[in-house]
Amino acid sequence: MTVSPWRVFWGLLEHDLLITRKQLGGVLAQVLMQPLLMLLVFGKVLGELGYTPPGYARVLLPGLVALNAFFAAAQNASFPLAVEFATRTIENRLRAPVPLAWIVVERIFAAASRGLLTAVLMVPLGALVLGDLSWRAAGLPAAFGYTVLGALAGGAVGTTIGSLVAPARIGITFSLVMPPLLFTGSAQFPFPELGAVPWFRALCALNPMTYVSEGLRGALTPQVAHLPAWLCVTGLAVALLVFTPASLRAFRRRAIT
Repeated sequence: MTVSPWRVFWGLLEHDLLITRKQLGGVLAQVLMQPLLMLLVFGKVLGELGYTPPGYARVLLPGLVALNAFFAAAQNASFPLAVEFATRTIENRLRAPVPLAWIVVERIFAAASRGLLTAVLMVPLGALVLGDLSWRAAGLPAAFGYTVLGALAGGAVGTTIGSLVAPARIGITFSLVMPPLLFTGSAQFPFPELGAVPWFRALCALNPMTYVSEGLRGALTPQVAHLPAWLCVTGLAVALLVFTPASLRAFRRRAIT
């Protein structure tokens, strides 16, 4: 009897989502602590001390939501995948009666679900810390769309890294790759205001997370300088078109060795 690829895909995805539910406490503690502390210190404490301008927290929070969407997905794609390749437990997935591309796409979707979850949970935490978000309600659907695209892009980046890097080096690779991505993702500042530092502006333009941060600011806080919506969507589409095939090539090369 022929099994539908969609049925296998959803079976694998349901399995990964079940694991996410079982590990939910650890996952949330792992990925929410850093952005929450950044919001508390830079958005609240330094603001009350007068070291950051009034309203800076409103600039920062959409960027931290973007940070959670992108980084949680990347982290939860790369580390487990590297371990599965090292322990050869990945062979259980490779035996699934679906083309290899379906397995890769499922891993991206599973990682993106974690990124989306932590990004959404950052909103009530932000409201708790700041007291009032003052977000434009009409922009919430677009903001959710940017968050989904950002989580998918992060999942594709993480799957690429997890397929390329040996488990013994995944920690050092993450510590070398992720901080530059973190600080060039426009989470802490609006991209259009980087005109005075063109070299840094160019680096930020290459980071897919920039387009998540800017898209969220445009949707939720349009009074803050931001990139136009079409450019944010284009940037994320390009990231997916680059890293999804890259993850497939890296996964296939690793799987057949």
